[in-house]
Amino acid sequence: MIQIVPAIIPKSFTYLEEKVGLIYTAASEVQVDICDGKFTGSVSWPFVEDRGEFHRLISEEKGLPHWEEIDYEMHLMTKTPADEVSDWVKAGASRLVVHIEAGSDAIEDILNEWGHTAEFAIAIKMETPVSAVAGFLSKVRTFQLMGSSKIGFQGQKLDDRIYERVKELRALAPDHVIAIDIGVNEETASKLVSAGANKLIIGSAIMDSDVPSEALEKFKRLSK
Repeated sequence: MIQIVPAIIPKSFTYLEEKVGLIYTAASEVQVDICDGKFTGSVSWPFVEDRGEFHRLISEEKGLPHWEEIDYEMHLMTKTPADEVSDWVKAGASRLVVHIEAGSDAIEDILNEWGHTAEFAIAIKMETPVSAVAGFLSKVRTFQLMGSSKIGFQGQKLDDRIYERVKELRALAPDHVIAIDIGVNEETASKLVSAGANKLIIGSAIMDSDVPSEALEKFKRLSK
């Protein structure tokens, strides 16, 4: 089964509410990119445009938009994910994606402390060898390959190197979920699946369409 997951880079909490409102009836989960402006060149909420919503989330005074209908996967594109995991677990994240580039020791610490509370996936930048995650094969069930060197920005073109990287990772992790983030569209989706991907994270091709929920349903049909 191929999973199709819409992705959002939130400019503000209001922006997140608006975008989730467009797809929650058609999606079972959404990936939200959290960018600190240090790990990547872009900055997203709650590092900017936070008007107290994040504090209300972690203090459980407020819930993530449509949290009863949709699961949240937080992609932590941050320099110090270990410092942020606790808050996002409190905020209601079902799964957190952390980058192997944060350091194997940091990820080990995160999994040891929080692995019983939330599910984790490990993301891999384009420049990082896929073998870097070999030590985590028994510790997580999902790896996420970035489809471009430029992360944190939607609308990026897929780097053709990704297909060989998917094949290499599939050989290393035959039973894992392999997700692709960046550059997934109608043209590349089937090629990525053929290479071995079984989860597609789709940003602009869904969220910038005229009717995002219909675009999501179309990708579901294409991936069958």
